[in-house]
Amino acid sequence: MKLIKILISVLILFISISSSRSQDTFSIVAIDPVTGEVGSAGASCVAGSIILSDVHPGRGVIHTQASYLSSNQNYARSLMNLGLSPQQIRDSVVAHDAQGNPSVRQYGIVDLISGGRTAAYTGVNCLDYKNHILGPTYSIQGNILLGQQILDSMQARFLRTQGTLADKLMAALQGAKVIGADTRCAGRNTSSISAFLRVGRTQDTLGTLYLSLNVNNTPVNKDPIDSLQVLYNNFLTSVKNVSSEIPSGIFLSQNYPNPFNPVTNFEFGISKQGFVSLKIYDMLGKETASLVSESLNAGTYEITWLAGNAPSGIYYYTMNTSGKTVTKRMVLLK
Repeated sequence: MKLIKILISVLILFISISSSRSQDTFSIVAIDPVTGEVGSAGASCVAGSIILSDVHPGRGVIHTQASYLSSNQNYARSLMNLGLSPQQIRDSVVAHDAQGNPSVRQYGIVDLISGGRTAAYTGVNCLDYKNHILGPTYSIQGNILLGQQILDSMQARFLRTQGTLADKLMAALQGAKVIGADTRCAGRNTSSISAFLRVGRTQDTLGTLYLSLNVNNTPVNKDPIDSLQVLYNNFLTSVKNVSSEIPSGIFLSQNYPNPFNPVTNFEFGISKQGFVSLKIYDMLGKETASLVSESLNAGTYEITWLAGNAPSGIYYYTMNTSGKTVTKRMVLLK
């Protein structure tokens, strides 16, 4: 009997420690109803904040944060898989909290149905400052915050950023890069300790997302959002194989979006292994950027161009491979 009591005490202590260390602070879940992409980003003054992110390609996203419990997350996941709406998921996971104490939890949920449905919940006993903001295609939530300005800044950056869903999510996190955004990190001179960015496309699966970047831990004076931005910039400028199907021939698709500012994407394919060159030229024929210059296996690829300081105007992009050349036109509007 004494041994059982000791084991129970240890279990309770473990749960308590796990919950207190799994408090998240600021995060965003969002969808792009046009592309069908679903995404998730967040940060915390504890390591491994990515644990709260549950991205369902082709469906939606759930964040279960503040005194995080995997059992609550698993339950919410099962409800999304059953097709319940964000509001239904929120109500049910609150009503069936694994510890019977939903007042210490926080949730943000979004799905792709009808152009976007959202729901959020902030328990009254989450640590201050706490709140959430709902939009038609996004939910932004946080606790242990410096104040409402953190959530407001995330929303403003998300809404005014042009580009892909990933661009908008990364911008939202940049909006929260304030010393002490998570008040526990004020003494470290950072906003947080860990940060993540994840995006799923309709063809992705739960285990293989198109984009999944994670900064699990950072030292004092180094902000994880800066580190995450570096990872994201590297991701954008790398050639990504986006399909296992072998094209019947060589192709170069129209860039998207077009017109663009300042980011656009290129998709191309080759039917056999070979050297590929993809370059960008201005109206005078001067080379502006070299995006691809390497040998690739047969397949379909994608790469992104960050126009940076390039001026507004008409540009041409040219792909050379296997003795063939394909050229298309695009417009940069700033």
